[in-house]
Amino acid sequence: MNHKAILFGSIGTLVETSELQRRSFNQAFAEAGLDWNWNSEEYQQLLAKSGGCDRIENYAIQRGVDVDVKELHRHKTKIFDTLMDKETILLRPGVDSLISYALDKSLLLAFVTNTSKVNIDAVFFALGDQIRRDDFSFIGNDTIVSNPKPSPDIYLKALSEMHLDAQDCIAIEDTEISMQSALAASIRCIGFPGANSQDNDFSGAVLLTNHLSVDDLVGL
Repeated sequence: MNHKAILFGSIGTLVETSELQRRSFNQAFAEAGLDWNWNSEEYQQLLAKSGGCDRIENYAIQRGVDVDVKELHRHKTKIFDTLMDKETILLRPGVDSLISYALDKSLLLAFVTNTSKVNIDAVFFALGDQIRRDDFSFIGNDTIVSNPKPSPDIYLKALSEMHLDAQDCIAIEDTEISMQSALAASIRCIGFPGANSQDNDFSGAVLLTNHLSVDDLVGL
């Protein structure tokens, strides 16, 4: 294996938060007096587009409803963070062993996400000593680049700041749309689908798995 870095993408590559996210959206809608309620099937369809703000905005436009998208999403994020504090959050299968391997072999780690700083802080706080923020050479957020995934911008930013070429890295993504971001940056990607993205098309991935493995990584 000639990789110099492992690039974890969305929050969902570290922890399974799909159901917490869906519950947070629905609670925010209810508290805003909206009669929206995303069931699991509908939420899976909505995940075809990246970005919570865009998801809310498009949904509102389709229904002809005028809402304060940023404020609604801010409140959803606050609810999500509260749920994260209350729930027992564990790393997804194989993540801990892959991170340990990277650290042992002096591979760089990155968290190449477009989510908010608040959400990122909530994830690291909820995981406690399962993972260390300082182990990551790059941590993205929604303010770093203008164009969110599936644009390659956040991955290109990570490569630039870490002084790496695309061929030096392997990315891990949990949805098809986020995987397209890595591929557009010419970075090979492992598909690691979450609970609500099992039916996504990961045909562009070099590997599709529900359990990250050091042996699989070394074999790529």
